[in-house]
Amino acid sequence: MNTEINLVDIRAFVVIAEQGNFTQAAEVLGCSRSHLSKQLLSLETFLGVSLIIRTTRTQRLTDQGELFLQQCQQALHQIEQAVATTVDSAEKLSGNIYINCVGGFLGEDIIVPLVNDFIQLYPDITIDLDFSSQRVDLIEDHFDVVFRMGDLSDSGLIARKLIDIKNCTLASPAYLERYGQPTHPSQLNKYACIVGSINHWRFSQQGAVKEHIDVAIKGKFRCKNGRAMKISALAGNGIVRLPYLYCHQEIQTEKLVEVFTDWQIPDTPFYVLYHKDKFQPERLKKFIQFTHERFKSYLPDL
Repeated sequence: MNTEINLVDIRAFVVIAEQGNFTQAAEVLGCSRSHLSKQLLSLETFLGVSLIIRTTRTQRLTDQGELFLQQCQQALHQIEQAVATTVDSAEKLSGNIYINCVGGFLGEDIIVPLVNDFIQLYPDITIDLDFSSQRVDLIEDHFDVVFRMGDLSDSGLIARKLIDIKNCTLASPAYLERYGQPTHPSQLNKYACIVGSINHWRFSQQGAVKEHIDVAIKGKFRCKNGRAMKISALAGNGIVRLPYLYCHQEIQTEKLVEVFTDWQIPDTPFYVLYHKDKFQPERLKKFIQFTHERFKSYLPDL
């Protein structure tokens, strides 16, 4: 027996039974009487029973037709409710958003206030904010939105750049006074460096002569947390590479100073990533729009 029952044929049967004749049912469904006859015949053939006894002047349901009609009406009502609930859920500004973000200054001092202001604006929306440092997969790890630094691999995700983050090579004055100041990035292998997730630092020379160099870094302290790296640099434990955002106050007060004046580290792009989905829930649309429009207002005045 074919188990592929056609829901359209069932819907046609229910309308025929409720309207009492083929003519009115055809008007309701916007099709011809002959098309409805074919649909009903297909359904009866599938079931192996007669559902409606019809003549040129009248029609009536069989006993099997009466029972089948009641059950189909209930089932179609449940389907309509499910559709309405799903559409309402997608359109309403409620529900949960799962977000992954880098930690440290960007996550704690910028994204957290942004998220808190968003849920104040939309109190029926809840946020799960995760600071896992490893690269996550939005689909496998069930995230709706990811905030990510650095170059992106090609994927089916949509990436909207929020800012380019300026990076600095820094050390405490006490460290440089004790160990001397390098004049070229190639000399960094003779110094203790504070290492994050990147073991090679790329530099570009400023001025008329353009030179690029990648330097292998080693050090006594390794940590992927920017705050911890800054604290270690302030303690005089070595030379560190950090985003300017993370330590602008320490630079202004000269607790940390630039190591090089004529060599620059490339900026790091910061993105918000999300699924390519034309049926995106309204709550997610609002959050992405809010982030794109308001993100820079959470940055410190530099």
